[in-house]
Amino acid sequence: MLSRTADHLFWMARYTERAENTARMLDANYQLALLPQSDEYAALGWRAMLSISELAGIYAAAHPSLTSREVIAFMASDRDNLSSIINCLRAARENARAVRGSITTELWETINTTWLDAQRMLADGVLERDPCEFFEWVKFRSHLSRGVQLGTMVRDEAFYFMRLGTFLERADNTARILDVKYEMLEQRGSALAQPLAQSLDYYHWAAVLRSVSGFEVYRKVYRDVIVPERVANLLILFADWPRSLAASLDELRQIITHVRNARSAQAEAMTAQLHADVRASQIGNILRGGLHVWLTEFLVRINELGSCISRDFLVPLAPEPASDEAQAGSQASSQPPSTSQSQSQSQSQSQSQSQSQSQSQSQSPSQPHAA
Repeated sequence: MLSRTADHLFWMARYTERAENTARMLDANYQLALLPQSDEYAALGWRAMLSISELAGIYAAAHPSLTSREVIAFMASDRDNLSSIINCLRAARENARAVRGSITTELWETINTTWLDAQRMLADGVLERDPCEFFEWVKFRSHLSRGVQLGTMVRDEAFYFMRLGTFLERADNTARILDVKYEMLEQRGSALAQPLAQSLDYYHWAAVLRSVSGFEVYRKVYRDVIVPERVANLLILFADWPRSLAASLDELRQIITHVRNARSAQAEAMTAQLHADVRASQIGNILRGGLHVWLTEFLVRINELGSCISRDFLVPLAPEPASDEAQAGSQASSQPPSTSQSQSQSQSQSQSQSQSQSQSQSQSPSQPHAA
C-alpha cells in the first residue's frame, strides 16, 4: 500500500476517535458542572478539560473568561480551533474522500453523512438547546463508523491502518483523561475541607468512568464502591475492557504484525516493549511511584511510538511545526507532547496539498484543514 493511502486511512480513523473522545470529555464535565459546587471549583474542571487537549493557551488568547458555554462552543463548534469536534469530523471526511476507492460505500456514506448532519445540528442550535444531545450523537456516529468498518471491510492493510489509528489515539486519550482528572482531584483536595473533598470523590470518579464508558463496567467487575485505585486499575491494566491502556496496546501489538514492512523493526520493537511493560505493571507499584509520573512516562512513550509509526509507514511528519506546537502545549499543560496534537498539526500540512487539488471548494467549506 502507498504511504499516502495508508496515511489518509490512519488519520481518518484517528480523527473519528478524537471527535468521540472530545465529546466524551465534554459530556462528563457538563454533567459534573450541574452538581452543587462553587464557581471556582466548576472552572477547575473546564481548565482540566482544556489541559487534556493542550489548548489552554489557545483558548485564553481568544476568550477573556472561562465559562462552560464558551468552553463547549470552543471544543465542539469553533472552526478556528483545529481540534474541535466539527473540525475533526470534517478532517475524517476529507481523508475518507481522498481514499474513496480503498473503503466501502457503506463506510464512506456513514462518514460523509456524519459530517453533513453535524453541520446541520450545530446550525440549528443544538449546543445552546441541549449539549448532551449533540455529545451522545457524536459518540453514536463514531460507534456506527467502527461497526460499519468491522462489518464491511476486508481484513487487508487498509483495515489494519484504520485500526492502528483508532487504538493509538484511544491509548493517548485514556491516559490523559486519567492523568488530568487525578491531578485536578488532588488540587481540589488541598483547596477544600477534607470531609467535603471526600464527599465529592464519588461524583468525580464516576465522571471519569462515564467519560470512557466505564461506569457500568466498573460496577460489574468490582461490585463495590468507587475508589481511585480501582478506577486506575480499570483504565490502565484491565485488558478485557476495550478502552483500557492494556487493551489498546494488545491491539496495537497485533496490528503492527499485519502491516510490517522492511523498515518497521523499530516500531514493532517499541510496541512490544511498551505492551510488555504495561502488562507487567501492578497498580500498587504504579501508585506508590506516583500515578502522574507513570502516566507522564507512558504519554512520552506513546508519542514516540506514534512518531515512529509515521516515519516507518506513513507520510513523514514535518518536525519543526510539530515540535513548536508540542512545546507550547507542554508548557501550557505540564504534560508531554500529545501525539494527537503534534502529529495532526504537521499532518495537516502534508494532507492539505493533496486534498486541495482533489476537492473543490464547493464540495467542502473553505477553512483550514483540521489538525
